[in-house]
Amino acid sequence: MAVKIKTQFGTIDISNEVIATVVGGAATEIFGIVGMASKSQIRDNLNDILKKENYSRGVIVRQEENGVAVDIYIIVSYGIKISEVSRNVQEIVKYNLETMLGVTANTVNVYVQGVRVLND
Repeated sequence: MAVKIKTQFGTIDISNEVIATVVGGAATEIFGIVGMASKSQIRDNLNDILKKENYSRGVIVRQEENGVAVDIYIIVSYGIKISEVSRNVQEIVKYNLETMLGVTANTVNVYVQGVRVLND
């Protein structure tokens, strides 16, 4: 399913994979985020961090009347305040969707799937 945007020149279809790539790229750049997680770890049998080509497994996009709703599944770093990281993810994802794709994000739900200790 794709997000459809109607303009005066016609209709623009943006696939969910494109939105997932933009959302995943924005989220993984934030300090305290280790990476993306699969939305259904048991079914996908994935406990690992998703790579860029698999971001669509960690993002759910639903089209609403005047925008989209995004669910994003992340893994955070140990020792980081989860509420602050989640708020940053919401703000950055919403901003990137509006500036890069012209899509309004009505809601951005963040689900923390795990906490990892990073060895430096």
